[in-house]
Order: sequence, then C-alpha cells, then structure tokens
Amino acid sequence: MLKTLRQDQMWLVTQPDHAQVSGYLAAHWGNDDFARPGYFASSPDSERLRAETVFGIAEHDNGWWEWDATPELADVDGFPSGLSDVLKNQQEGMNRWRLGVRRFSSNHAYASLLISSHAYWLYAAKIQADTDPVFAHPLFWRGAADKLLPGNLDEVRAFVAEIKGLQDDWIEEIRKDPARTYWVDEEHLYPNVRLLQLADGLSLSLCSALIPPRTGDAKGLGNDQFDLLEVPRKNWEDRVSIALKPLGDRRIVCDPYPFDEDPLPIVVRSRIFDLRAEDSPQFQTWWQAQAPQLIRFEYCST
Repeated sequence: MLKTLRQDQMWLVTQPDHAQVSGYLAAHWGNDDFARPGYFASSPDSERLRAETVFGIAEHDNGWWEWDATPELADVDGFPSGLSDVLKNQQEGMNRWRLGVRRFSSNHAYASLLISSHAYWLYAAKIQADTDPVFAHPLFWRGAADKLLPGNLDEVRAFVAEIKGLQDDWIEEIRKDPARTYWVDEEHLYPNVRLLQLADGLSLSLCSALIPPRTGDAKGLGNDQFDLLEVPRKNWEDRVSIALKPLGDRRIVCDPYPFDEDPLPIVVRSRIFDLRAEDSPQFQTWWQAQAPQLIRFEYCST
C-alpha cells in the first residue's frame, strides 16, 4: 500500500492501482521526439511488442494483489503498513516478486521477463558494486539500496540468482518463436526495461511521497521537482534527462515532453481517510465504506 500523510488525512493507493497508472503512462509514451515502447529498434511486429510491454508495465506490481486485499495493519495508526515498512521484511518483499513474476508467464513470457527485470535491478543494486547506472531505479534517489531494501545479503544473492534462472528460461522460450526472437535483443529489451523503471517512478511521484526531490522535504503527490535520468529517446543509445516541474493545481511540466497527448490527463484512484474521526470502525469496514476518489493530474509541455 502506498501511504501518504497529508495534514489530517491519510491517502492510500494500492500497489496494483499505482501499477495501472504506470501502464497508462507507457501506453501514451512516444511522439515525434520519443519512440514508443516496441519501436526503439526496427522489427517486423513492433505493435505486438508494444502491447506486451505496456501489459508488463501495467501489471508489474501484481504480486501485491493478495497483500493489498488483506493488508497487515500498522500498530502506530491502524492503517495498512506502507510499502517502505513492508520491505523491511526482506523475505516478504521477495515473496511478492515471486508471485508477480510468474503469474502471467504461461501466456506472457515477455511481460514476465520485464517484471522480473524490474525486481532483478532493484535487488542487484545491493550486491553489485558496479551496477549499471542506466538501470538505477528513481527510488534510489532517496538513499542507497541497502537502506531502502535492508536485509541479509546472502538472501539477496540467492534471490537474484533465482530471478536470473527464470529469465534464462523465458528468454529461451521467446527465442524459439521466430516472430518474437528479436524481442530479447538488447536494443529492444533494455529500453523497455528502463521504461518500466521510469513509468514506475513517475507513477510513484503521483501516488505517494516515495520519489521526493533530491533536496528538501518529501511532499509527494505531484508536488516535487525532479529529473528522470537515462531516458531512452529514439533508441537505446540515445538517452536524455527529463526535468519535471510542478506548476500547481496538479499540473506538471515535462521537458522534453515524451507523451503522445499534450496535456496528458492522469487519474489516480485513492482512498482518503480523515484522521480526526473519533470513532473509526475496523479497518476493512472503513476501507470498503470509503468511496474511492479520483485524483486528477496533468503532464504538459509548457
């Protein structure tokens, strides 16, 4: 659960709802200056690759379905534990990925490969001193990986090796299909993996306070100014930085602008709870009785 305290209110966004925002952003990624997912290199079926990539990005947090249905509640406030609190239990975080990377593998091996790559680079950053910076997740702008994902390094090494084994199997499966074999070439796979990380970071900045500016206090929910780094533009070798600057009224300028609509409307599904309520019911009752609110944002070029 993405959990943001704002004055006397608690804003809660489920991990799957956040991931759907990521998928929406990926579906609208691309214009005259930026390639769409699936189009970072020439191929005979780019639109099919694009569809599989968008699906993987939209479902990258599906491993949290079960947890968000019956979340662990925090003793301090009675609300679900926030993502950063849950991830302090290393095995719990890894188990979410173990569910998520496999769920669609029988019919969507490429989407599973993307989701597993997301998990791989999150944890590999803890054990690889020379981790490629082009796969550094925006989350790590808040601090080093070992602070954000604390835990035993031997468990991390085993988990990364486990993920790598799954990836090898999926790559082999994809390679056997002549229509899809090129999908796992670096020129196709790498920009799509990076796009998942970037769309995830953008969505987190709208859904929570997990992607704050590099200096100053975290505000979240679209109020932070920051840069997206190592953004693939026309192809994997052509990468730029995108500056994001809030204008107020939940309007955010992107420079340069990567989307196919300008402005691009975005809706975040959230439940907002008044912490001043004296007699709150049991959380599950309170959750179901609270109408989801649609929080609207806009990305724009000017």
